[in-house]
Amino acid sequence: MTWLLLLFMIMETLMNWKQLISPIRFGMEEFHEERSDNRSEFLRDYDRLIFSSPFRRLQNKTQVFPLPGSIFVHNRLTHSLEVSCVGRSLGNNVALEILSRDPKLNTETYLSEAGHIVSAACLAHDMGNPPFGHSGENAIASFFSEGRGLALKEHLKPEEWADITNFEGNANALRLLTHQFRGRRPGGFALTYATLASIVKYPYSSSEIRNKKKFGFFISEYGNFKRIADKLGLIRLKENGMVYARHPFVWLVEAADDICYQIMDIEDAYKLKILSPEYTKELLLGYFEGERLEKLKKNMNIVEDDNEKVAYLRSAVIGKLIQECTKAFLDNEKAILNGEFKSSLISRVSDCPRKAYERCTSVAFSKIYCSKHVLDVEMAGYQVIYTLLEQMIDAVTHPEKSYSKLLIKRVSDQYEIDSPTLYGKVLAVLDYISGMTDVYALDLYRKIKGHSLPSI
Repeated sequence: MTWLLLLFMIMETLMNWKQLISPIRFGMEEFHEERSDNRSEFLRDYDRLIFSSPFRRLQNKTQVFPLPGSIFVHNRLTHSLEVSCVGRSLGNNVALEILSRDPKLNTETYLSEAGHIVSAACLAHDMGNPPFGHSGENAIASFFSEGRGLALKEHLKPEEWADITNFEGNANALRLLTHQFRGRRPGGFALTYATLASIVKYPYSSSEIRNKKKFGFFISEYGNFKRIADKLGLIRLKENGMVYARHPFVWLVEAADDICYQIMDIEDAYKLKILSPEYTKELLLGYFEGERLEKLKKNMNIVEDDNEKVAYLRSAVIGKLIQECTKAFLDNEKAILNGEFKSSLISRVSDCPRKAYERCTSVAFSKIYCSKHVLDVEMAGYQVIYTLLEQMIDAVTHPEKSYSKLLIKRVSDQYEIDSPTLYGKVLAVLDYISGMTDVYALDLYRKIKGHSLPSI
């Protein structure tokens, strides 16, 4: 038997549904027990996230546009809830089809819980994001790579430096969910292994980024992720490196996010009058052709209100993309389980919706993400986060200063800002700042600058 044939045989059995979906809770393995009520462990994950403080804080974190004023647009909370709904549909659709193909998986696996697992992972996918949208991530990374934080480079290990100069909300989400903050229970949120694995969109460390832009876990959480990966049988793609294949459900979480942010950004841009009613309708109708297109036009014209027309088309597009991404997953299930699938599901949909999605993406970058509303948030976010980082990093590295003592007193005891290592101190500051809402960060910035004083 040649080594190539042996490798092929191993790859054929590396990931399987029976091992991939474990209801055991991270950090509470010894307490695992079968429940007698109707709520599965995966549904408990969903409920646990919904009722958590970090999830509630998403209501005051920017998605793309500034937080709602007179016109409602999406924030991180509404976005996450919508992604969760789409993810539940994708998980349910995929599970029903796979179980119909192989009925014995119904009793041998937890595959029927796919909808609950994917929807819970979708709820959590943005929980690690800092204030001010993606500009907040960029501000943190550039503070260390270009700003005053550059002075710390010679005092940190290369892999630690890679973590903070490539700060990533996805990696921070895994830390938030699994790290034992001071005074808290082991395992963080103590979610199931399956839900946690479904959140890690980029299952490799910052040191393995190469030509990529994102990563899935800080070096401080590598041990946690390895426990999850080993338990679920995720494929290790690099023998001596921290690189793994995605859990199959990650593809569904990613697809739900792709569907929602692209389509909802178009609708928000319409509400803010960045896109005209006719142009918005044209973009959304582009996902359809033939009889389906004509039927949509006819139904849309039953009402006169443009808001209702856009909402109707948005709903139809989301339904269409759920069907298409379900098919893309099922068509590529073998490659996904073997760790060989590389592109996104949204890029594998049929020609008409794929071209319409690409057009919406182009419009989003040219007309939405470069709009004055968005750029204003980015500029303000950079200034706020730079200032907070500058003051807090100085405080934890020079705690003997009088002003440092004042700042440190404002920080919750759960954050280990007195960590014995510089890396630990920096991560504690990032935990503190990334957990802030836009409003809280702006308020603290004004207080630090002396622009805002408490009422007397």
